[in-house]
Amino acid sequence: MKHHRVLRVAAKLLIPFILLFALYVQFHGDFGPGGGFQAGVIFAAAFILYGLIFGLENARKVAPPALVTRLVALGLLLYAGVGYGGLLRGGNYLDYGVLLENSVAGQHLGILLIEFGVGTTVAATMISIFFLFAGRDT
Repeated sequence: MKHHRVLRVAAKLLIPFILLFALYVQFHGDFGPGGGFQAGVIFAAAFILYGLIFGLENARKVAPPALVTRLVALGLLLYAGVGYGGLLRGGNYLDYGVLLENSVAGQHLGILLIEFGVGTTVAATMISIFFLFAGRDT
């Protein structure tokens, strides 16, 4: 795809805005529609667009498959860790109110961490799926 200059320039212009929108959806999920799952898919869409326009090898340099695999596990561990953090503080599993001294601040922190874990796992999983399907020999 080296001869498609318009697509390359358009992708270079769009990808930062796609990533910014994913961050907006991620952090606005506490207050309205959105959250980790939606943000993860949008974030992965930016990497997939990069891979489609600039090639699979360049995409693997930007997001190495070993790192992407670790991010899948890290997001899951963050989600489970927040749940166990509530247990260790004397509450129930995924009881965010006990994470901090102030219950409302604990709820906010818990939801933020949970949504970040979900977003990380979803984005890394979508990128992994893209790498697996795009890298197949036909």
